[in-house]
Amino acid sequence: MEDTIMTMPVIALRGLTVLPHMTVSFDISRPKSISAVEKAMVGDQKICLVTQRDPEDQDPTLEQLYHIGTIALIKQLVKMPGGIVRVMVDGQEKVELIALDQTEPMLVGEIMEVEPEEEPEYVVEQAMLRVLKEKTEAYSHQHAKFAKEILPGLLAMKDLEPLMTRLASELPWEYVVRQEYLEAMNAEGRYGVLVKNLANEVEIAEIRREFQQKVKESIDKNQKDYILREQMKIIREELGEDPISDADEYEKQIKALKASKEVKEKLKKELDRFRNMPGGSQEANVLRTYVETLLELPWNKMSRDNNDIHHAEEILNADHYGLEKVKERILEYLAVRMLTKKGSSPIICLVGPPGTGKTSIARSVARALNKKYVRISLGGVRDEAEIRGHRKTYVGAMPGRLVDGLRQAGVSNPLMLLDEIDKVSSDYKGDTSSALLEVLDGEQNVKFRDHYVEVPIDLSNVLFIATANTTQTIPGPLLDRMEVIEVNSYTENEKFHIAKDYLVGKQLEKNGLTEKNLTISDDALRKIIHNYTREAGVRNLERRIGDICRKSAREFLDNRDQVIAVTEKDLERYLGKEKITYEDANETDEVGIVRGLAWTSVGGDTLQIEVNVMPGKGELKLTGQLGDVMKESAQTALTFVRSICPKYGVADDYFAKHDMHIHIPEGAVPKDGPSAGITMATAMLSAVTERKVKASVAMTGEITLRGRVLPIGGLKEKILAAKMAHMKTVLVPDKNRPDIAELSEEITDGLKIVFVKTMEDVVKEAFAEAQEEKTE
Repeated sequence: MEDTIMTMPVIALRGLTVLPHMTVSFDISRPKSISAVEKAMVGDQKICLVTQRDPEDQDPTLEQLYHIGTIALIKQLVKMPGGIVRVMVDGQEKVELIALDQTEPMLVGEIMEVEPEEEPEYVVEQAMLRVLKEKTEAYSHQHAKFAKEILPGLLAMKDLEPLMTRLASELPWEYVVRQEYLEAMNAEGRYGVLVKNLANEVEIAEIRREFQQKVKESIDKNQKDYILREQMKIIREELGEDPISDADEYEKQIKALKASKEVKEKLKKELDRFRNMPGGSQEANVLRTYVETLLELPWNKMSRDNNDIHHAEEILNADHYGLEKVKERILEYLAVRMLTKKGSSPIICLVGPPGTGKTSIARSVARALNKKYVRISLGGVRDEAEIRGHRKTYVGAMPGRLVDGLRQAGVSNPLMLLDEIDKVSSDYKGDTSSALLEVLDGEQNVKFRDHYVEVPIDLSNVLFIATANTTQTIPGPLLDRMEVIEVNSYTENEKFHIAKDYLVGKQLEKNGLTEKNLTISDDALRKIIHNYTREAGVRNLERRIGDICRKSAREFLDNRDQVIAVTEKDLERYLGKEKITYEDANETDEVGIVRGLAWTSVGGDTLQIEVNVMPGKGELKLTGQLGDVMKESAQTALTFVRSICPKYGVADDYFAKHDMHIHIPEGAVPKDGPSAGITMATAMLSAVTERKVKASVAMTGEITLRGRVLPIGGLKEKILAAKMAHMKTVLVPDKNRPDIAELSEEITDGLKIVFVKTMEDVVKEAFAEAQEEKTE
């Protein structure tokens, strides 16, 4: 018998297989499918339905279609919104798609009827019928709705083929199962497909029921939102899979980690807990973060230091002008390290005014030693947990700044800069400076404990360098753990060399210029330093040079051929009027006016102390925003002056009949400290005895009730201020001789330094005419 070949429109179905004797509705939206339906409706309303192998294909070819399909009769068409057509069809007979005659504007295929097959023997048919009914009954035990609505009709059927057709149509099979059923070439094949899939469905339902029973036993009834996670956990356990796929990766990393036995045991313990946690739980996320943090820390990983002392010296000299003490101390540390092959890392604290290069020194040291550089800013840190970390049980817990710094560096021996260590403060959350005590103790930081990490961390290989503006606000125990190196104010000559060698080039590059475009003369630089900036460091100096560069950049754009040369005369055009004026020594000697020396955060300054005496009731008036220490110093000076006044022929009742007013100009600027003691005493004595004080003399020192002169600090800045004010003689406490000896000749040159032990020495040097002691 010859095969009958027909030609008819074809629809490629996605995710759906239509069987003979099956009525089904589906939506179509592709233009080819809609055209095929329209052509079928014009003819005998029959269409060939075949299924795509991949539902994602938009324009399948013959090879991408299953070749066994079904001829269906179109029963109904409904046009839906959005260009969608809903089609109801009735499956009629199985056919084979031989070829596609055309693909545009629709699929038209050559269809061949499938030859009828031989029916199985009666006994075989009855056996298959009974087995199918048994499997269907077993399936219905797991599906109550199926058992109630569909099962009775199926059990009443007496013939095999109708039963199989209905089972294949009614049950919620995947389309691939129905396609396998459709392609079966005989009744035994179709029967095999149904029995296999019914058995699978029964087994899956049974396993699911067992899992639900286990879940019910393992969790509390009230934890309903926990059920899904528990189901996943039990399913994975039954399949022999890891509940958390990351655990294996962490285990590999732990094995590869270079760390002590204690660290690895802690990690393994936490990893075991992590494995047993439900995947999405909060505690699992906490453990995940903890394990990852520990794995990222460089336990025994160290970088190789550059121990070439000459290389270090070259870099330090290239990056910074002056600062001999700091450089010397760093090179000493290197030398010890080279000789001992290890050398405990000292904790160096660089103390000095802002802008003197403390932070950049640390960066240069890191470069010289080839160490990783980590900067930790402590300015304004109030919470102890910032240093020691939070317990990992807290929400949002994290390690402290030191551990985080190690993690950033990636090695356990970086250079760690603790910037602004004098600015740490404390509140109800703990004392931050106390938390730093363990960090900065070379004997204790071998086993530093961070609250988050919980495992001792060795900080002994870290080279700590701290910076501070003053040691006054650093607690004693903390200061005791550090080796203080003072970074003093720069002299004008040092500022000039820094500007010429470093700052000008840096600002030229920053502003897109070169030395060919712009030059700044030496005299101009000196004038900027003297008349446009007043500071201990060079930060404002760099800003002023930057101002010149920006204005020059604009000029250069107007005329690219010019070379801009900035001289001393041009500064007013670039920087405006002179900002800084220095109060020079008074031209004439006066009564009750004495020049004192003061230390400020931006360098030294001179203070002109004025005393007036007037008739009154013996009151002492102090003005000029004086602090408590300075007020007490004034009281002490007055007591001393009153005690020695008989020597100068002052009447006994003089102080009962006169008021004394002490004023320190620049009244808006707060002033404090004991170092103006001898200055105020000299001014008072001058006013009371009406003796003139030399205008060219400046002095500094603390006074006692008996007239002894005590040492003070900030001497370098004070001497520089005296030199700026063109003083000729400076009176300094005798106990400050070592400080004067350390100053360079550049600073003391042109000044007569006189050391004083008592007020008598001060009076001899300060008063304009020799005084004869008067005795009764």
